Amino acid sequence: MNFKIFKRAAAAVVASCTLLVGSQMGTVPAAAADDCHDDWLHVENGKVVDMSGNEVWMTGVNWFGYNVGSQVFDGVWSANLEHCLDLIADHGFNLLRVPMSTQILLQWKNNEPDPMIKVNEYSNPELTIEGVEGGKVKYSFDIWNQAVRWCKEKGIKIMMDIHSATTNAAGHNYPLWYDDNYSTDDWLEALSWFADYYKDDDTIIAIDLKNEPHGKTEEGKFAKWDNSKDENNWKYAAERGANACLDANPNLLIMVEGIEVYPKFDQGADWTTPSVDYAHYDEPSKLWGAWWGANLRGVKDCDMEMGDRQKQIVYSPHDYGPEVWAQDWFYLKDDSKTFSRQTLLDDYWYGTWAYLVEENMYPLLMGEWGGWVDDEHDKTGENRHWLQEIRDYMIDKHIHHTFWCFNENSSDTGGLVYDNFSTWDDVKYEFVKPALWQTEDGKFISLDHSIPIGKNGISMAEYYGSEPTPQNPTSGPSAKASGDITGDGKVNVFDSLAFKNYLLKKSGNISLTNADMNGDGAVDISDLVSLNKFLVKKK
Repeated sequence: MNFKIFKRAAAAVVASCTLLVGSQMGTVPAAAADDCHDDWLHVENGKVVDMSGNEVWMTGVNWFGYNVGSQVFDGVWSANLEHCLDLIADHGFNLLRVPMSTQILLQWKNNEPDPMIKVNEYSNPELTIEGVEGGKVKYSFDIWNQAVRWCKEKGIKIMMDIHSATTNAAGHNYPLWYDDNYSTDDWLEALSWFADYYKDDDTIIAIDLKNEPHGKTEEGKFAKWDNSKDENNWKYAAERGANACLDANPNLLIMVEGIEVYPKFDQGADWTTPSVDYAHYDEPSKLWGAWWGANLRGVKDCDMEMGDRQKQIVYSPHDYGPEVWAQDWFYLKDDSKTFSRQTLLDDYWYGTWAYLVEENMYPLLMGEWGGWVDDEHDKTGENRHWLQEIRDYMIDKHIHHTFWCFNENSSDTGGLVYDNFSTWDDVKYEFVKPALWQTEDGKFISLDHSIPIGKNGISMAEYYGSEPTPQNPTSGPSAKASGDITGDGKVNVFDSLAFKNYLLKKSGNISLTNADMNGDGAVDISDLVSLNKFLVKKK
């Protein structure tokens, strides 16, 4: 076939996959499909890799607001939203973790109006319906989708985190993924809808199923981890939540946090054991304690059962320093010494979550870590000491992370900005910067294969020297078969056209096994995009 004719035919197939992202205010064209499916990630041999098997490092930041009453990124009551995203990208954060609630996702799904939204229209004219003079702020879902588009343009990937069931600034204090307002089924519905809505936009590459499940038996409500199907069993719920997401989009990374306490079964404890035995107050607890959502000891005893989908699972603890709470592991029996990496590993990190990466069982993403670095809040300097210890450990072990947080209004940690979101905290940033994915000469590396991160960054293709290619069709023992949609022993444009026809009509005599280009068990638009890219490069 003439190469020019081939390229026009392949381009027509790709163009036919252009997607529309809808909103209450209308429909907005998204990027072409070949820009929306090449950045999906998965796990291989304990590492997070791209579709070509190249290892990546997710090094991001949290920005809350959609989980609280304002129902928008905090700070847009004064600062410009796009400018804030520019700051995040320019400072090298390649992943944005965004706390939300089951309530707001179902609100969006059902096109329900916002009870309240705080946006300064003079700072954010793009977020109003008719500009500043119109004075009417857009629906929160439209603002969110505008932020998603901006993130795509700037090379920022997104992880949505269900922070609480009900929208509430204190919602994270509730220990479970369900409450009196929203059930487990509601949570599953919200997850499924969100995953399906953005299944053709790899700007959103991950979902954190639930922020910080926690609680102790004496508190009445608590999350546990075992093989039961009890309603409060987080392992069982996480399996259901992960499957709800992956049924809609099998390419998503699923972040699974831990719980708070885990019984010392070898000492006779079980899930009815209280954290403190007041009859024997001086004896050590029979429960392993942890930060909320950080206790992943149960994974060793009974891991999630996800079958082939295990490759999309990343465990995600949280960790904080002594200024958030004076935990036992910060204080040694020998008062003449302070904690170190080794004592933190021995007394807490290793058994709680670090064993997963130390023993190459799973990659980890530290979903929250952060804290004060100024003398007013950190009088002894121990919080800064802790920040250095965990930062350097994450660098050495290539642990993914999202720093808490961008916001200036986090009461127990502060943020990367202060003075009402207008001034960057350079001192705190210097603590974080060494743990950002960057080249030896300081160029930040995007998780996007074609779009650099910020004004001092490069794309992943620039870093690795090539565009991503699916492992399955280009190499290995199945290279000849994969992509041969028509089954004629060849891989060419006729396979692409047959594939397109199948997707449009859901009919046709094609090989579904050979059509699964990325090996995820599903035959969909992402496989067609992979085939077309392979054909263009082949020519």
